[in-house]
Amino acid sequence: MNRRERVLKLIVEHFIKTAEPVGSRTLIEEYNLNYSGATIRAEMNSLEQEGFLEKTHTSSGRVPSSKGYRYYIEHLRERSVSDEFKYQMQSIMDEKIRSIDDVIKESCEILSQMTSLASIVLGPNATQEKLVSVQLVPISSTSATCVFITDQGYVENKTFVLNDKTSLSDVESCVKLLNDRLKGTAIAELIPKMKAIKPLLSDYVIDHDVIYQAMLEAFVGFAKDRLSAYGKEELFEQPEFKDDASKIKKLIELFESPEVFREVEEDGDNEISIHIAGEAKDNDDVSIISAKVKIPGQKEGSIAIVGPKRMDYDQVVSSMEYLINELEKRYSGEGKEIKHEGRDQSQGNGSTQQPKQQASTKQGEGRNQAQGKNSKA
Repeated sequence: MNRRERVLKLIVEHFIKTAEPVGSRTLIEEYNLNYSGATIRAEMNSLEQEGFLEKTHTSSGRVPSSKGYRYYIEHLRERSVSDEFKYQMQSIMDEKIRSIDDVIKESCEILSQMTSLASIVLGPNATQEKLVSVQLVPISSTSATCVFITDQGYVENKTFVLNDKTSLSDVESCVKLLNDRLKGTAIAELIPKMKAIKPLLSDYVIDHDVIYQAMLEAFVGFAKDRLSAYGKEELFEQPEFKDDASKIKKLIELFESPEVFREVEEDGDNEISIHIAGEAKDNDDVSIISAKVKIPGQKEGSIAIVGPKRMDYDQVVSSMEYLINELEKRYSGEGKEIKHEGRDQSQGNGSTQQPKQQASTKQGEGRNQAQGKNSKA
């Protein structure tokens, strides 16, 4: 790591920790750098000119740019996972009776607690599943619950109250019709097929609207992306969002938009996708780190961490890499090195250009050899 990279690394990590712009005096006093203030300022000016740092309007200090964060993630982070996180993950993994869903849910809750950010669990794409069964569970003489099950074990249910014109046997006849006509149907086709067979229901039940609406609502629930969010309140308390009602509103809208996370999940072939705020024109406030979850015998889903541009990328990415590896070891018997990628708008290929090293003007202040202009990390 050359001097300029060290300065960039310290600025990124100090800003992540404090949310305050970083000046040369802070670097010298906090990290005992063996460089003069003039040398550090020169390096910071060069990093700013190259696009790795930005200068705020309210301070003489600098903050990392999206490009600076990208370079830090790819080349400068420590790739460290805390012992506490490892311990908590192993405690969950060691309990053999836990279901896959419970393990992933509790893992994401721990991620949120340790990072003070929001975590997302996005289930498999529902359109890839098929309906395998519709079952009727009588509750009383006047009410019943319909249970709908997919080939991936996802369950949706609807409870409805029967009126004087509808008997339980009428509902049983309707359920038989649904099984005959809809079993094996792709989830994406359930709603139009249900609408097509509505006239047939009248042959079984005179007042069939209640049954029809209950079942249609269940199919609508099937078609929705299955998104669970944890730690939203923690995220709302971050300095970037705490006192900004418009940003909080955007966050709430984001958590209600599974398609955004689906796009992140599908961006590239690698296991980890990193989208840094500011790299895309329509997103200046939120960074999203997404990891694909591949469990043998299960459809592919994903988990994600949502936070400000200033999130602790080393902690988040390293923890997610560890979590994915542990899940694979538990359910497939083997782990592997996790690859990650993201967008670099300036380069277009996911690789960030290395900061050029300025030759030292004082003996002992760092490496004197300048990096070539075409050097790539």
